Amino acid sequence: MPPATLRRVTTLDEALIDDLAALTIDCVDGGASIGFMHPLAPAQARAFWQRVAAGVAGGERALLVAEDRSGVVGTVQLIVGQPDNQPHRADLAKLQVHRRARRQGLAEALMRAAEALARDCGKTLLVLDTVTGSDADRLYTRLGWQRVGEIPDFALWPRGGHCPTTFFYKRVAAAG
Repeated sequence: MPPATLRRVTTLDEALIDDLAALTIDCVDGGASIGFMHPLAPAQARAFWQRVAAGVAGGERALLVAEDRSGVVGTVQLIVGQPDNQPHRADLAKLQVHRRARRQGLAEALMRAAEALARDCGKTLLVLDTVTGSDADRLYTRLGWQRVGEIPDFALWPRGGHCPTTFFYKRVAAAG
């Protein structure tokens, strides 16, 4: 059982934005390749989460947050706003787990909750990408995600140097 409670967030206040920014900084400090370089400035992390907040408010994104007694320890997003010819699809993005909460089943719980949320949103196909050979890569494989392929040198590690990226998809049955 994960050491945190999960909830869908439909509005982000300043305190939650601060907590999510701190989570993202922790993940980048820990070496996670999630789109930012090290060191990640608090203002840059906050600006990212303010953009996410706008996407959530506009219905373009669905956001799940995990919290324990100390605060926010995990999050994952579904990008549900897709082009007109892809209404059945969502991108799963920015799975993050604080270093203090790792290896306790939280990432798996967030993934399963994201898949259920996708079904509730009427999505039947999910896609994501992650660093090849990472803990996340192994998690997605274990959870039944299908590997599509790998692109070498697709992104940079937070402290520099190229890393390969693997793309995955998973079919989920729509809620019904």
